[in-house]
Amino acid sequence: MSPELLAAIASVGAVLAVAAVLWRVLRPRVLLGPSEHRSTYRILHRITLASPPLRAGLGSGAGRAVKHLHALTGSAALALADSERLLAWSGAGESHQHRVPTGGEVSETRVLGPEVVTCGSDDCPLRYAVTAPLTTNELQVGAVTAYVSGSPHAGLVRAVEEIADFISGQLDLAELESSRAELAEADLRALRAQISPHFVYNSLGAIASYIRTDPEHARELVLEFADFTRYSFRRHGEFTTLAEELKSIEHYLTLEQARFAGRLGVTLRIAPEVLGVVVPFLCLQPLVENAVQHGMEGQPGGGQITIVAEDVGNEAHLSIEDDGAGMDPQTLRDQLGGAHGDRVGLANVDERLRTTFGEEYGLVVETAVGAGSKVSLRVPKFHPGVYVA
Repeated sequence: MSPELLAAIASVGAVLAVAAVLWRVLRPRVLLGPSEHRSTYRILHRITLASPPLRAGLGSGAGRAVKHLHALTGSAALALADSERLLAWSGAGESHQHRVPTGGEVSETRVLGPEVVTCGSDDCPLRYAVTAPLTTNELQVGAVTAYVSGSPHAGLVRAVEEIADFISGQLDLAELESSRAELAEADLRALRAQISPHFVYNSLGAIASYIRTDPEHARELVLEFADFTRYSFRRHGEFTTLAEELKSIEHYLTLEQARFAGRLGVTLRIAPEVLGVVVPFLCLQPLVENAVQHGMEGQPGGGQITIVAEDVGNEAHLSIEDDGAGMDPQTLRDQLGGAHGDRVGLANVDERLRTTFGEEYGLVVETAVGAGSKVSLRVPKFHPGVYVA
């Protein structure tokens, strides 16, 4: 290889090396834009990281959120306290015995001087602080305090106030999530209370009727009853899979078919693709129970229940239909609005579906006198926050 060619290759290599270095240095600027934009992105990233811990509540989330909040202030240290004690500290002076304001002591934003902040140690860098209250539902529950070595500037005071507002907003959301969970549990208790009185009595009566004439069938029905009640009265999880919900409904229908001695016909059309879809716990059981009750009402020759689950794009479409007496649509609307009698199950399921997936995911009821009833619902295959625990 000639010296000229070697020199040319070396020159190209040097150019490529310089280009690679420039790419590594300039690439973040190309992607993120000017420096002020990069600062904004860093702030938003910190807020994103701090939000989930705070949504778990101040007591459990302070330790994981404090370092991200500290980075937003540019202060020497940041402390989070509840109404009684220090919860988390980030930055200098952590080992020193500083006076940390609590929620019971801070009702407004204040600047604290050396007479309050200084811990007595000569090597402590912290001399001043800015503290602001944290609130939940307008009640003071804690305080956020930023520490600095010199007199704090107006920008830090404003930053601490904004951080306090942000934390308080996240705590309000945490309270809302807690209330939502409590409401969901109350709804489930209401459904369980509705299931238990007449269904348990009727099932046990049906089982008793087979004990002498067909003891093996009676034994099978006891096992069906045990599986159904075990699922219906479980104490964990707000959600379940459609497969588990349908399995429980199968147990229920087996017991009801025994009760009606063959007069109840059941048709299932289930697409396998939707069995893994996550749904609110006990969202179908009340609908099926309602269909059985009203499908058999005034039907001496028996009734037919049809349950369909279809795979439709990003959703599962479900329906429960009976060929019973039906009812006047306006009467149904009045009962659902007031949640009277056995219609409380429909209203309960409708509210839980809308709360979980959005207002567009409520129940659709089609009925008329003498024409039976059909209850339809849509469930997204994937939805944020909806998963089996």
